[in-house]
Amino acid sequence: MRFDVLTLFPGLFEGYLQQSLLKKAIDAGLVDIQLWNFRDWATGRHQSVDEPPFGGGPGMLIKCEPVYGCVEHVQAQGAAPGRLVMLTPQGRRLDQALVQELAEEPRLLLLCGRYEGFDQRIVDGLQPLEVSVGDFICNGGEVPAMLVIDSVIRLVPGVLGDETSARYDSFAEEGLLEHPQYTRPREFRGMAVPEVLLNGNHEEIARWRREQSLQRTRQRRADLLKGAGEGG
Repeated sequence: MRFDVLTLFPGLFEGYLQQSLLKKAIDAGLVDIQLWNFRDWATGRHQSVDEPPFGGGPGMLIKCEPVYGCVEHVQAQGAAPGRLVMLTPQGRRLDQALVQELAEEPRLLLLCGRYEGFDQRIVDGLQPLEVSVGDFICNGGEVPAMLVIDSVIRLVPGVLGDETSARYDSFAEEGLLEHPQYTRPREFRGMAVPEVLLNGNHEEIARWRREQSLQRTRQRRADLLKGAGEGG
């Protein structure tokens, strides 16, 4: 799967791309990530990418010309155009259903804003899918883009060592929070592993895990229980 990240700060991704599961996926050819700088398509002596908003107000807006130029160039690089995604607090909330939807795309272009955001004509003309990672404000779209990449690559075949791992993540199985998990030692500082996990009875273990998922979801995210066929 290919990700094209369009940003004013590609350097923010350098360390991220060299770590852990993502690096292994890139080295294995399962994931391809290309970084692009809007400023390379800026015009004028100062390569300006931002201007004050018409009508006044704080901050600066990213201009149309460098973004359109960058997007059009990048879209022409692949075998087929990618799905354009803009990271913005005004977008559709990122959840596991959206992650699964995005993972079905062979290619994603991630637009990372800065300052006060993008000129509205970038949204109107390019028609990106607007995505929000939560009801809070980041300094830019780069960290949200990393969240999109991190969540989506888990669903790319071959990325996870155990292909069943993603099935049991929180939100993946019936939309419930994940059940508690334990490993060795059996007892630590007076806290013991539940006996049901040690008896080898897989039906009982599966039943216990589902009960724990329901209980945890009911306590922490009761709003999710409708997806599991339960009330609050």
